[in-house]
Amino acid sequence: MQTSELMQRLRWQCRRGMLELDCIFSVYLDVQFASAPEEEQQQFVRLLQQQDTDLYQWLLDDGIPDAEFERIVRRLRPVI
Repeated sequence: MQTSELMQRLRWQCRRGMLELDCIFSVYLDVQFASAPEEEQQQFVRLLQQQDTDLYQWLLDDGIPDAEFERIVRRLRPVI
């Protein structure tokens, strides 16, 4: 998949049912995604597949994410 297609697909996936999540994901995608290590990019893509309620808890309520997402969640929290 070409970079522009990937970015368009990710931008669409960043649109969530909650404005707070939209903002967090969009800022990360625009500012940090391109320069992030490949492993972090892959974690972000997998994170976008999770339920909004889990994402909200992990990012905004200091919930404990699954071990798979702990690193990317820590990275996203300062974006707030």
